[in-house]
Amino acid sequence: MSYIAGEYDCAIVGAGHAGCEAALAAARMGCRTVIFTISIENVALMACNPSLGGPAKANIVREIDALGGEMGKNMDAACIQARLLNTGKGPAVYAIRGQADKTIYQTRMIRVLQSQENLSLKQAMVEKIILDENQEVSAVETETGAIYRTKTVILCTGTYLNGKIIIGDVNYQGGPNGQRASINLSGNMKGQGIEIGRFKTGTPARVDKKTLRLGKMVAQPGDEEELHFSFLTEGPNKYNVPCYLTYTNKTTHQVINDNIHLSPLFSGKIEGVGPRYCPSIEDKVVRFADKDKHQIFIEPEGLETDEMYVQGMSSSMPEEVQLKFLRTVEGMEDVEVVRIGYAIEYDYVIPTQLRLSLEMKNYEGLFCAGQINGSSGYEEAAAQGLMAGINAALKIANKEPFFLKRSEAYIGVLIDDLVTKGTNEPYRMMTSRAEYRLLLRQDNADLRLTEKGRRLGLVSDERYERYLKKKMALEEELARLKQVTITPSQEKLREMLGRKESPPLRRAITLYELLKRPELRYNDLVTIGEGKELSPEVKEQLEIQIKYEGYIEKQKAQVERFERLEGKRLPTDLVYSEIEGISVEARQKLEKLKPESIGQASRISGVSPADISVLLVYMEQKRQKRGK
Repeated sequence: MSYIAGEYDCAIVGAGHAGCEAALAAARMGCRTVIFTISIENVALMACNPSLGGPAKANIVREIDALGGEMGKNMDAACIQARLLNTGKGPAVYAIRGQADKTIYQTRMIRVLQSQENLSLKQAMVEKIILDENQEVSAVETETGAIYRTKTVILCTGTYLNGKIIIGDVNYQGGPNGQRASINLSGNMKGQGIEIGRFKTGTPARVDKKTLRLGKMVAQPGDEEELHFSFLTEGPNKYNVPCYLTYTNKTTHQVINDNIHLSPLFSGKIEGVGPRYCPSIEDKVVRFADKDKHQIFIEPEGLETDEMYVQGMSSSMPEEVQLKFLRTVEGMEDVEVVRIGYAIEYDYVIPTQLRLSLEMKNYEGLFCAGQINGSSGYEEAAAQGLMAGINAALKIANKEPFFLKRSEAYIGVLIDDLVTKGTNEPYRMMTSRAEYRLLLRQDNADLRLTEKGRRLGLVSDERYERYLKKKMALEEELARLKQVTITPSQEKLREMLGRKESPPLRRAITLYELLKRPELRYNDLVTIGEGKELSPEVKEQLEIQIKYEGYIEKQKAQVERFERLEGKRLPTDLVYSEIEGISVEARQKLEKLKPESIGQASRISGVSPADISVLLVYMEQKRQKRGK
């Protein structure tokens, strides 16, 4: 029997990484918000690897943080090891990667949700999205018949939507970590006319640390220097718990090949498309048959547990086969499995049905965020959740939606890729997807986005004051370095250049010009009495902005050209069939996807530069007619 259980501005379905950020954003922007989860114990669950960050993903976490999101702060509180990756390359691809204590991560996030004003956390299975006669969201209904009236809904169902667990020839309906799957909601969405696809992902076994021979593996400690995901976190890293490196071998591969007929991946029992960049071990062995070994990282799941995550050995093979091949790996000869690896198939929403705001085009007030949109990864999910929460709140306030352009953030690249191009496999963010990655570095996310978060009402006074202090220090020192001249006769300078094997000065130059030398760091100016005692992050910004000035200016010019197209908005009611000169394929794609700008239209597969030229001419003719 149904009954009215409450009334809210915004209802979030699912409390994973997307759901948490969506709920917090909406509530912090003044909306009366409710978030539903199948199990309170699974809020912010790291269902797969116990880590955050890495190339491109660290940039996303920093961007979430700069906008006022929670993921960065939560990760810093739970971090048990941090490393800076890609230091041998340029700053555009520097990336923090951190290992998390899963329990601390979840416990803190639950506390943040429960203590947030305007936000209610409820354990319930949502099974229906209720629309009114105008296809606008009016309520959600749970399996117990509780109806919650709401103006907006954000679906953040992760891999739970019609989830199926697969281990060898065993399969059953379920979500990650032995949880229930959300079955009826998927049917309800299909019944509403929402286009649904099917993807697959997987996870490796968790093993008992006591049964490992860690002395036979290579210890991988974190970095000793301070590394944080949030711009608000200060102080040294609290923990440095090592991971361990080992390798598969010919015997491992032989066991897998001998049993490949038992793999659901190759027997046809798995229907969903899996992630290209995170294949199962059996997939790697078959696809890369020429390789004698593959890296395996043994990662701790927390400080108070002996469970270790076997990174690199995701598998859906039968349990006995998994145990057999695990025991062929050096250091794992006597290993005991705590949780067996599995594959999971799940439903997702075809993301081209969404606007850039992550609201569905044909269903007013219905937003989708996270893996339901075809993405993979905690970071990508959280970013979408934050943006969906922001836009749901803006919609309730009758304000224009908030977008991030491809030139402004990795978050902008992520969302634009999904809603413009769609995806035929679980989407993973990589640095190569960002055309302007030299501008979208993890170190400058606060300089790019804090002002935007402040205008939205998500950036606290503390964060904003710290940002302004950093910005002022950076601008003042850049101006000073351009004004102060140093001469070849300075003795300390000659000594320093000699130590650094840097060519001697031939003439007087500014400190700004001096710091362009690749072998010199800002601290070298401090040693000769020409630098200031600034914070490490300001010094880092100075060095990057000065040393890469030419490249940065070139990329800014590219952005200006890009933004001219992005600035040319397209009306959503434009009838493309009336425009002569556009190809049939382009007309069909444009009609279906309804791009919001000329720039977005140009990125649609099947829309050629010639089609864009015709569209530009058509829009100019319409503008001139309106001007008459």
